[in-house]
Amino acid sequence: MSAIFFPAYKPVEKIKQDKNFYIFLNFGQSNMEGNGRVRPEDTVGVDPRFQVFETVNCPNLGREKGKWYKAKPPLCRCNTAVSPSDYFGRTLLANLPSNIRVGIVNVAVAGAKIEVFDTTSYKGYIANQAGWMKNIVKEYNDNPYQYLVDAAKEASKYGVIKGILLHQGESNANDSLWTTKVKGIYNSMLHDLDLKAKNTPLLVGELVNADQKGACAGFNKFIATIPQVIPNSYVISSAGAPAKADRLHFTFDGYKLLGTRYGEKMLELLGKKGPYLAAN
Repeated sequence: MSAIFFPAYKPVEKIKQDKNFYIFLNFGQSNMEGNGRVRPEDTVGVDPRFQVFETVNCPNLGREKGKWYKAKPPLCRCNTAVSPSDYFGRTLLANLPSNIRVGIVNVAVAGAKIEVFDTTSYKGYIANQAGWMKNIVKEYNDNPYQYLVDAAKEASKYGVIKGILLHQGESNANDSLWTTKVKGIYNSMLHDLDLKAKNTPLLVGELVNADQKGACAGFNKFIATIPQVIPNSYVISSAGAPAKADRLHFTFDGYKLLGTRYGEKMLELLGKKGPYLAAN
């Protein structure tokens, strides 16, 4: 399939790839978009080593698609909010050498089933969705999977893809085939981006936990089986992460805790031993 992130005629820039620039691909639904309130203090003092690759044009943020920016929230589309991505990156940088940079590429679709990223079923799935979701998908040229892959190819000219983060499942409640669908998407990413599974861990976050009376907490039993289906995949616990009143989305503190746990697991996989310093 031809690239859709940039037109085919866009000239290829000659860029020196920085092996110390660690890039992570983030995808999922609304919790990966980010639903936590952006506090003023979250937009100042961001370590310049923490970068976001803007995937859509955001005039309101002064960001242009296809360029790197200091990772001030939101790290997904223009009007999203704090997500696990924020404290994932901040936790990494609080514990990695000063010569390492971290970059986020985030493509997520609120309310969507995992099928929105499935290369074989996405068209039929999107065709039957409400207008508001179609409008989100339109920002990704009606093909979120290919859009993410194209963005990742462009972003990886600057650094090295070190892992993939997923937070999704609320819209697939009781779907026993979910793990198989995720495996298909993950394998497609590895193939299309020429990545090796042993070097590209998949981190999958739990939904709002039963200890917070999560509306979809029962789905965590499926998420728990991901490591049995996908080698080099890991479950990130949501236990104790505060949730909003809808019991579907996390509060700011919930996203901070979940993002920190994503970060600590990735630090472990990168060979960095704890205890880990807390991110600001």
